[in-house]
Amino acid sequence: MSSQRWRFPLADRLVAGAMGPTLKGGRILLRPLRSSDFLGWQEVRRRNASWLEPWEPQRPPGAPNAVEVRRAFEARCDMRDRDRANGTAYGFGVFFQERLVGECNINNVQRGAMQSGNIGYWIDQAWAGRSLTSEAVVCTLSFAFEELGLHRIEISIIPRNARSLRVVEKLGLRNEGTALRFLEINGVWEDHVRFAITSEEWQARHQELCEAWLVDPSPDA
Repeated sequence: MSSQRWRFPLADRLVAGAMGPTLKGGRILLRPLRSSDFLGWQEVRRRNASWLEPWEPQRPPGAPNAVEVRRAFEARCDMRDRDRANGTAYGFGVFFQERLVGECNINNVQRGAMQSGNIGYWIDQAWAGRSLTSEAVVCTLSFAFEELGLHRIEISIIPRNARSLRVVEKLGLRNEGTALRFLEINGVWEDHVRFAITSEEWQARHQELCEAWLVDPSPDA
């Protein structure tokens, strides 16, 4: 594959703006969600409820449902904006062909001696199997290491979630073992397999990962 076709370095794929950073992959665009995204997000989340909810924490009792209540979704966007301003988390909607198809977020950013964060993601079932999630994760890793200067990123996955495991397997992330009863998921304390990549590993593999996942596959790219 010609090195002229892959988009590198990060400066060529990152657009800064008042509404937060926009990341560009080969096929997808990642940007923070806005209040104007409510109807598109609502449609995707309603249609994918049975696909996504088994893998997500339960909503706290009495908390408004952001899928059904616009103000709750707007509050969610505002919280993500505050987290980004504070440097504690970075949330991105994943867009493919101008359609919202998922999210990919960096959560729990720790500075000081840790310099770490956790990536979480979900994809619309209608677009699963097209490696859009893998592309989104590589975009987010590039941002985490090259823009935020983090040293370590972790992705934690329930062992029976075969589709999510396939993402980290395709990217070749290091398996660090299983943490017992690690997170509350759908009302149950679930074990999670913990995968990680450090900045040293990213530096050694960034060209390989960018060429594999951030190239526009169209013949005219």
